[in-house]
Amino acid sequence: MENNPLEKYNIRPIKHLGQNFLIDESVLEKIISAAEISENDVILEIGPGLGILTFALAKKAKEVIAVEKDKKLAEILNQELRIKNIKNVEVINGDALKIFNFKIPSPWLVRLGRKIQNYKLVANIPYYLTSPLIRKFLEVENKPELMILMLQKEVGQRICAKPGDMSILSIMVQFYAIPEIIDYVSKKAFYPEPKVDSAIVKITPKIIPEIDTEKFFALVKSGFSAKRKFLLNNLKKKFNVRGSMFEDVFSTLKIDAKSRAEKLSIENWLKLYEALKNIL
Repeated sequence: MENNPLEKYNIRPIKHLGQNFLIDESVLEKIISAAEISENDVILEIGPGLGILTFALAKKAKEVIAVEKDKKLAEILNQELRIKNIKNVEVINGDALKIFNFKIPSPWLVRLGRKIQNYKLVANIPYYLTSPLIRKFLEVENKPELMILMLQKEVGQRICAKPGDMSILSIMVQFYAIPEIIDYVSKKAFYPEPKVDSAIVKITPKIIPEIDTEKFFALVKSGFSAKRKFLLNNLKKKFNVRGSMFEDVFSTLKIDAKSRAEKLSIENWLKLYEALKNIL
């Protein structure tokens, strides 16, 4: 592919949308392979851009539903699909976070509801969209079978972090799913070239505990409220409980009183939640 695929259409990338277009076709096979696409699969692609990945997905999948926020790019993608005579791709011009608000039925979902079942999500997403998009699709009732996301390298590593380097983002993702880094992608694989390398991350939803997730994540956020302070002190300050209740809980659960929030595993947080849920 040419180094500047936008020249053909005389357009420029929109900075606030975080537009960096994949131009290295060798990366496509890694994404396709990670998605384990079959001829019966429905693929929801968010941020298709000029369609380099869309065309590759269409060759493997039963159907591709491509959501593009940029109106001009959506028009160009539709044009290219007609030129290439690709008929199993539907392009939607809109904001994925608004279109797929499953709690508020939209005209799009009424029409696409039957199509978006047993689907896989593929997306090359900018940093600002990472957390809200992942959480949205992990929390909805109609979850994707799996998600293959192109993320900034550092963000991918944060999502897949182990106890000792955990964050609110890694806990959120690992509560709902099993994430793994498939491969790293050089910044030279994109136009315009971003400042950092990327990672292909596979996120596979899993069965989650039947708990009050709002209270659970309120607990997690409280634990991370002051990163330099011990978790115990953060929780005591947040919930204003007198006496040695928190110390006793930590002792019972065998959690070091001097632990910081980033050291706890998902299992630790779930045990803390069970012990503290009546005061959350």
